[in-house]
Amino acid sequence: VLGLAAVAAVGVWYFSVSSKLPDVQSLRDVEMQEPMYVYSRDGRLMALFGEMRRYPVKIEAVPERLKQAFLATEDARFYEHGGVDYKGVARAVWLLATTDGKRVPGGSTITQQVARQFFLSPEYSYQRKLAEMLLARKMERALSKDEILALYLNKSFFGNRSYGVAAAAEYYYGKKLEDLSLDEMASLAGIPKFPSSGNPISNPERARIRRDYILDRMAELGFVSAAEA
Repeated sequence: VLGLAAVAAVGVWYFSVSSKLPDVQSLRDVEMQEPMYVYSRDGRLMALFGEMRRYPVKIEAVPERLKQAFLATEDARFYEHGGVDYKGVARAVWLLATTDGKRVPGGSTITQQVARQFFLSPEYSYQRKLAEMLLARKMERALSKDEILALYLNKSFFGNRSYGVAAAAEYYYGKKLEDLSLDEMASLAGIPKFPSSGNPISNPERARIRRDYILDRMAELGFVSAAEA
């Protein structure tokens, strides 16, 4: 009886959350907030006005190794799972059960992070986590993997008013994406985890540790050779 009651309660909770989920089709036409650009008559950029830096880029303009750097640290199985990495979820549940930590790593895929960035609040709760997972499954049915990855790379916060990987590349290195070195790509991929306290300007040592971890992961996954790493 208790088991049936528990299953019924979970079912009610599931349908209560799923019935309130937004329409993910809106992500196909989403417009990223950009600053106002002021150009001279001959086409030179003179000034930017706005609270954030952002230069949205198409996924085709993102170098393969830059994408791999983000996959290595955020979601190595991104192109394999259906929005929720159940291995990662199982690992997170195990850590919750065996440690004292209230928040544990390994539970969110890139798709789930996009769902949270566009539709959900940053609060940490089991209800928000369920909504995040259900939205991720919906997104995977509505959008391609590359469309989801592009949303992630253009939406993520990189510290210092920089949103999106193109703005971060320009701010931290004064470069376009195609001109970044492997070292710089790995450094950028490490910023979203700690955008304000772990970027190369606010905390160079922490940023270096993250960069080295990502380079090791890229080598472990076969994205780069051990010598390059």
